[in-house]
Amino acid sequence: MRKLFFLFMLTVQFSCTDHAAKGPHVLINTEYGDIEIELYPDKAPKTVAAFLSFIDAGYFKKSDFYRVLKSEGMDGTNYGIIQGGTWNTEGDKGPDVPGIPHESTKQTGLSHTTGTISLARTKPGTAGTEFFICVGDQLQFDYGNENGGDREGFAAFGKVIKGMKVVREIQKQPFTGDRFDKVITITGFKRL
Repeated sequence: MRKLFFLFMLTVQFSCTDHAAKGPHVLINTEYGDIEIELYPDKAPKTVAAFLSFIDAGYFKKSDFYRVLKSEGMDGTNYGIIQGGTWNTEGDKGPDVPGIPHESTKQTGLSHTTGTISLARTKPGTAGTEFFICVGDQLQFDYGNENGGDREGFAAFGKVIKGMKVVREIQKQPFTGDRFDKVITITGFKRL
């Protein structure tokens, strides 16, 4: 009986610890399905706090996926990113938000592997409501690489935990240059 009680308590402890270690989840609804993302406030606290504040303020109520980068791997798999946010909404630049202090992958220990969500920016400290999701590993966006022009990389802050099939389906949509021919409207954006 003692062994059974010990095993029960051990299971409860580990399940509580595992649950407590999980970050907040966000659900993005699109016409192609839902994308669920887990955020990492323990690794990228400023980025996650800003992103959640944008959700709470309703900035993403009028948002879409408008940009795509694609390359084909030797195995025929598509790699790249899909980028979304408020910039392209109704031909407007979206809400004017203060730039988020840059948390590089060197600081956070995160990397731009498949499913990673990260902030788009021009220079460090200018990120706002624009984000991208990696399709395949995109390590060129990590700290130390030239992408971005300053070797600071981009601020990864979470990962898709459900819905990578949806991300890949969005990436498959027709595009010209780096823009989707028809933007993919985000119909819902909320915390879970």
